[in-house]
Amino acid sequence: MIYIKTPAEIEKMRKSCRIIGELLDALETIIRPGISTLEIDKFAEDFIGSRGGKPSFKGYRVDGLPPFPGSICASINEQIVHGIPSAKKILQEGDIIGIDVGVVLDGYNGDAARTYRVGKISAEAEELLQVTKEALERGISAAIPGNRVGDISYAIGSFVAFKGYYVADNLTGHGVGRNLHEEPQIPNTGKPGRGPRLSAGMTLAIEPMVNIGTNRVLENGWEFKVADNSLSAHFEHTILVTDGKPEILTVAD
Repeated sequence: MIYIKTPAEIEKMRKSCRIIGELLDALETIIRPGISTLEIDKFAEDFIGSRGGKPSFKGYRVDGLPPFPGSICASINEQIVHGIPSAKKILQEGDIIGIDVGVVLDGYNGDAARTYRVGKISAEAEELLQVTKEALERGISAAIPGNRVGDISYAIGSFVAFKGYYVADNLTGHGVGRNLHEEPQIPNTGKPGRGPRLSAGMTLAIEPMVNIGTNRVLENGWEFKVADNSLSAHFEHTILVTDGKPEILTVAD
């Protein structure tokens, strides 16, 4: 079932999503060579708590896996998503790291991700980041009333393919609100004009995950990586479908 949010619910989501936008900006100041992903996780948990929220990911459960232990997902280089923070994972000059964050406040969730540069990165990595970020922007632009989920998927996937990159297999965006994951599922590739129709009041987490070398994914517990160990990037926003242009909720004021 797809939930259409009321104005009161949307206002609650704006508040949880604003914390995420502020956190993603704050992380730009601490991500550097030599920091561990566990230190980043601790910074994020403290930041979220100081603003009255709770990390949506910490303790999150899926069948067959232990509860997720981190407040963020921290995915380095060939890791696509769901990287578990660890004191042993130390960032190195030239790495890229995707940070995925969920926050729940007053019963409503937001969800967003950004891929960060660790020091000076290669031209190859820089281009990957720019393509993935633009793929997200194109997907968001397609989230207008009357369009369908497939129009978002096509906007993302066709652009990624045109640029010579690959959408990670079977990893998708989703609805978000009272639950971290709601209907509809939003694939990052697909045909236009297919899937549920978009209506004002829908809140969606749109999140292209783009690989350099292959679409194939290897899964190890929570963590997903590119099968050929090439680089992967991840950008995500929670957006509101409105009567006009979509509103990006996961930004700082």
